[in-house]
Amino acid sequence: MTKKIKKLGIIGAGQMGTGIAHLCAHAGYNVVLTDISAENLKNAQKKIEQEMSAQIKAKQITEEEQERTLEQLTFSMHDGVIFERDIIIETASENEQVKKKIFSNLKGKISSHTLLASNTSSLSITKLASFTDRPEQFIGIHFMNPATRMKLIELIPGFLTNEETLQTTRNIAETLGKTVVLSKDFPAFILNRILLPMINEAIFTLYEGVGSVEAIDTSMKLGANHPMGPLQLADFIGLDTCLSIIQVLQKEFSDPKYRPCPLLIKYVEAGWWGRKTKRGFYDYQ
Repeated sequence: MTKKIKKLGIIGAGQMGTGIAHLCAHAGYNVVLTDISAENLKNAQKKIEQEMSAQIKAKQITEEEQERTLEQLTFSMHDGVIFERDIIIETASENEQVKKKIFSNLKGKISSHTLLASNTSSLSITKLASFTDRPEQFIGIHFMNPATRMKLIELIPGFLTNEETLQTTRNIAETLGKTVVLSKDFPAFILNRILLPMINEAIFTLYEGVGSVEAIDTSMKLGANHPMGPLQLADFIGLDTCLSIIQVLQKEFSDPKYRPCPLLIKYVEAGWWGRKTKRGFYDYQ
């Protein structure tokens, strides 16, 4: 059995929240995107419009599709607009305390039928669910970046997630044209459990002077047939996010193989977070 989902609420108008809002609105869902920052919401709307204009030029969508998508989107700083949604997806920064505050704030305010989901890429779904008043209706739904293009979604049920919530979110993912993989609720799930140690090792390879940024990325692209080198990919994900995920792995498993590279820590401390700050392993000025 699945719930009928028409109205989505998305919390967080960053890179992921913006992409998910665009994707879902284009698929026909009525979407409200919320954020505490008016600037973030303005940038999100601008980014979605720009991306669709580029798609029209490339003949990937029509002007009618663009108009229909924009009609399905609302941008708001008032969290009350999401209380009556069928599902609310949180896409805030990869920080447990930030997410705890968001979910705790929803207690007693949202409709009893509303499902809750987190787009976390590494944190415990069971623990995040404990911050809510409905752990049975809580699930991890991990979109890849960019959400509008990447074909994969990881679904991660928590310890108490019920079958209806799992099947409903699986149905949403499939209507978005995504392939679903089911992961158990272990730190970093499937993709990032494998990917982030590789990225971290690539940064150690740079840190130890084994090869340059270009040499490392070229080696993995041409030698391992990866579409993007690990350092370029780290910039794309966000070095702050990469560090958060590898720190979760280190904390949860207490295994020295997950020790974050000191160079990654320094880049994050310097504010060199990759593409979103115009500087990471590459310069995007």
